[in-house]
Amino acid sequence: MEAYEIVKLARDKKRPTAKAYTKELLTNIVELHGDRAFGDDKAVVGGIGELNGMPVTFIAVEKGGDLKERVYRSFGSPKPEGYRKALRLMKQAEKFKRPILCIVDTAGAYCGEDAEERGQGQAIAQNLYEMMDLKVPSISIIIGEGGSGGALGLSVSSKVYVLENAVYSVISPEACAGILWRDAKKADEAAESLCMTSEYMMKFHVADGVFKEDFSDFKGMCAEIKETLYNDFVQMKKEAPEEIIERRYEKFRNIGVFAEKKASSEKGDID
Repeated sequence: MEAYEIVKLARDKKRPTAKAYTKELLTNIVELHGDRAFGDDKAVVGGIGELNGMPVTFIAVEKGGDLKERVYRSFGSPKPEGYRKALRLMKQAEKFKRPILCIVDTAGAYCGEDAEERGQGQAIAQNLYEMMDLKVPSISIIIGEGGSGGALGLSVSSKVYVLENAVYSVISPEACAGILWRDAKKADEAAESLCMTSEYMMKFHVADGVFKEDFSDFKGMCAEIKETLYNDFVQMKKEAPEEIIERRYEKFRNIGVFAEKKASSEKGDID
């Protein structure tokens, strides 16, 4: 399947949103609100739940179902208070030694003037900085779109998973085509160049695994995801906080690492 076709699948309005995943993956959910500074961003839903009986902190970007809810959720584009709420919950999880689960589905952070006035860039940057040093295990799942810093602000985790037809990129294909060729209609070409599909996420070691999609048996699909998440958290909780931080640090330092072959000094060819 071509990359832009996968982008369309990732954006499909019939695709389950984060709310559907939290309902299937977690039990005894208690939602927590607000960033204790400005307000409560409806695009970011977070709180505490149980994963197979294990207490976890969850943070999810919710796009909304129908048009009315999508407007209410800012179409899944978090504002600064959303990232600050997420960071507040992460630090709370660290205090009480709870693993962190982030469910990501966003075209990007909210780009309105009000968000810039309240420090959108700084809020995202603060999350990147703080997430790298969290002393508890963290896992992020890209369930649809993983757009730019908006997604990265919730994805600096011990492990990152992507769904089979999810995408993860620094920019949307349309915006990329507009910048490079001044023609958004070349989005399909841009999507191929951006290497944004799950296949490339595995190839470049951005993702640690891919979950197969089967929305006809969503409950069964989530049961498999839940089992993987539970086993990962059980394993990672055995590590000392210093090991968790070091492993996360090495994961991100090694993304994009490659080796060049040296040219032969005698034959002038490549070894």
